[in-house]
This record gives sequence, structure tokens and C-alpha cells, in this order.
Amino acid sequence: MKLFGAGKPDHPMADRKEATRVLGELPAQDHKALEELSHWYESLSSAEGFKPDERAQRFAMLDEAAQPRLRKVAKDYLASVRSAKGSRAQEGMVWTRMHEYWRLTAQALAKAIDGNKPQPAIVLGALRAFAQQLKWQQLRYGPIDPSVWAQMNRIYLVAETRGIAEAKTEYLKAAMFSAASPDTRPAAELELAERIIGELAGAFTISNAPSPELPYAVDLAQPVAPTRASRAKPGAGARYFGAGGALGTLQNLSERLLAKREVPAELKPQPEDDPETVLGLLRHLSMYWAPAAPERKHKRHNVQSKLTVAHGFDGVIEALGGDPDDSLNFGAKIAGDEWAADNVSAGGFGAIVPQAKSEWVKVGALIAARPEGGANWMVGTVRRVSRVSKDELRVGVETLSRTPAPSRFALPNLQQVQGVLLPPVTPSNGDAAIALRAGAYARGENLETSAGGKHRIYMPQGLAERGDDYEIVKFKEMVREA
Repeated sequence: MKLFGAGKPDHPMADRKEATRVLGELPAQDHKALEELSHWYESLSSAEGFKPDERAQRFAMLDEAAQPRLRKVAKDYLASVRSAKGSRAQEGMVWTRMHEYWRLTAQALAKAIDGNKPQPAIVLGALRAFAQQLKWQQLRYGPIDPSVWAQMNRIYLVAETRGIAEAKTEYLKAAMFSAASPDTRPAAELELAERIIGELAGAFTISNAPSPELPYAVDLAQPVAPTRASRAKPGAGARYFGAGGALGTLQNLSERLLAKREVPAELKPQPEDDPETVLGLLRHLSMYWAPAAPERKHKRHNVQSKLTVAHGFDGVIEALGGDPDDSLNFGAKIAGDEWAADNVSAGGFGAIVPQAKSEWVKVGALIAARPEGGANWMVGTVRRVSRVSKDELRVGVETLSRTPAPSRFALPNLQQVQGVLLPPVTPSNGDAAIALRAGAYARGENLETSAGGKHRIYMPQGLAERGDDYEIVKFKEMVREA
């Protein structure tokens, strides 16, 4: 208590000049600086004597000091995720530090919100911090902590009640990110998804009343994540939301990208943005945000079956009896992981993966799988990953071919490349798909091979997809007598 009336709080951040000095002396090492900043958030949230606007201003100073370091660490983390040679242990350490920063920051900001007279800046900061916590959880495929949505729903309800209009945009950024089925996209694409969502957020719509144009729902009174309105059991806090005018913008961006083969300027292109990847993500968002939910192509059937799984381009080649190039094998060759399949369809299967065997598992990974007691391998790609507990992952795999065949293909310069011919699961229009090691094939070149008295020429029709260590190219096949 002050002896001569009210004065400044007894806190290092009470004086603006002193706060500036403290922040100017943060450690040079980014991780240590972020750890110190998260502690300053906690200290500031519980310090007595601050006027509401002063506390909000100091929080803004902390955020300004943190942003360049957060961007650098996030960029380094995603570069590690993209690299087949990245250290998984280092990646895990960085993830833990970043997630902890956002967890502590979000908690501190939430604690500082006055329910009667909330400071808009603190409300918006809390929503952004919780959204970042959710994003970082999704970067590791979960599990998604329901308490985060409990806090976000509570804070948004306060903001809505107190007329803080900007909170709608911040809340909908997180809600539409959740609605975009992020567990079906490679982790490295989620930063791009966040950037696209930030550009479109002003068009998103939320309402108290259901509508066919608002396909998602959330109950702000419950600790639950958004879900499709058709599956929701909304109560008194029900809100319905959707992409609104953003669907039209997505279509426009896709058409412009197709026409010019470059990423539109408003998406703030980064050096790592590949036009084909961006186009694929724009189409993905259009599909999952559409009023009608995507339909499954094939009916699922429950099964109980064990699978032997090989992964990575070299692991697949080895499993199929081919000849992997050990000079380019960066540790991906593993044939012998065991998964438990629990459902199957004509297009793929779902399985449970033990945590101890899941370090390499990610959306886009190339695998070969063989059922217990079977002799034949199928080749597929991981399409969905979600961490259901600390011990298990649930994965969804799309079958690319049930009769894959390793082969060597001649290039125009007479060099040979190792590949896997992937005859389709169902008859196609004559195009062939071939999986090739990443970087081994120059776009636009023909491939040739001879076997069984026949000479085959494969003329490229376009890239079908790519992963960390492979790419799959579509070809038109021509056959003639050798």
C-alpha cells in the first residue's frame, strides 16, 4: 500500500521507459528470450495496481518484442519438418518450447480479462494466443486440448456480449482453421493455410441462427471444438458459421493461379511456396468449407488385421524387391513396422499406429503395406493423421496401387532412374503413374523401359503429388514390340 496515495504499481514494467530497457536486454538466443517473455506475461497478468489500458499497453510491448523471434523459430521449425534429414529430436524440442510459449501467454492474457469491462486489445491477444496454441498442437497432429476451445469459447462470448466486434474475426480464424480438416494436410502446409485464412477472414460469417450456407456449428457454453452443423448437438450457446464470401475468393485465386502459374500477391508469397502446392490447398479449403460435406467415395468395412509396413521411397523399393540406392538413403528405409488396421474400403484403410513406431508418420508419407499372412504388397500414401493418445496415432491411407512393380527407367540421356510403376486400383483412361525419388527426374522428360519383349515409352502428363523423398508423375504409356 502506498503511504501517500496511489502511485505506480510495484512492478518492473510499471514505468514505460524501464519496460523498454528490460525488453532491450532480452537474451540474444531466441528460445531463451521467448521463455523470458512468457514469464513476463504471467507476471504482468497478476500484478496489482495497473490501470487496464496500461496493462494492455505493456502486453503490446511484450508482443512486439516477441514477434520477430517467433517468426524466426517457426520458420526454422518448418524447414526442419520439410527436410528428410531434419533431426526429429531437435524438431520435438523446438515444438515443445513454442507450444509452451503460446500456452503460457494465452493463459496470462485470459487471466487479465475483466469480464465486466474487458480491454479489447487483451481479448484479441488472448484469442490469437489460444489460436496459435491450437495450430502448434495440430502441427504434431494433436491431440487437440479441449480446454483451449473452452477458453476461446468463453472469451468470445464475453467479447460478443460486450460488443468487441474485432473478436469475431479472430475467433473465426481459429474456427475456420479447425473446419479445414488440417489433419489431412502436411504439417509444412499449415502455415500457408493460416496465411490464406488471414487474407480471407473478413468474409467469414457467424450467426445465432442455422442456415444452409453456414455448415459449421459450435456451442460457446461448452468446452468443444467446432464441428459440422449436421453432427452438432447445440445448446443455448449455439453459433453457426461458414466461409461466406470467402468461397468465391478462393475460386478466383485458384483461377488466377492456374492462368499465371504464380501465387497471387495478396497471399504474400514466400520462397518455399510452390504454385502446385498452393493450388492444391486452395482447392482443399474450397472442398471442406463448402456447404455440402465431402462425400466418401467408398464404403468402409470394419476389420481387425495386422499389417507389415515399409515407408519412404527406399523402404518401398526394398519391400517390393527392388534395388534402393543406398547412397541417397537418409534413414527412411524401414521394412517391418506393424500396424493394426481397423477399417478398409476399396480406396484405402484406417489403422492404429503405436507411438513408439510413429516418429516418421506424417501426411504425405509413401508406404508399402502387406497384410499378415499375405504375399503381396500394396503402395499408398498417408492422407490423415491424428494423435488419439500419448501411445497411439490413428492414420488413414489411400491405396495408390495393389500391383506395384519396381523398375528402372531410361532417361533421354541414357541414364537410368529407379521407380515404381503404380497400376491404378481401378481401370483408368490409359495414364500410368510412376513413383520416383525426389530430385531424380527432370520435369517433361520421357521415360523408357523394356521387358517381356515389349518396349514402353512413358510421356509425362503432369505431377500427381510429391512428398519429402518422392514424387509421383502421371504418364501416357505407349507400347511397341521390342
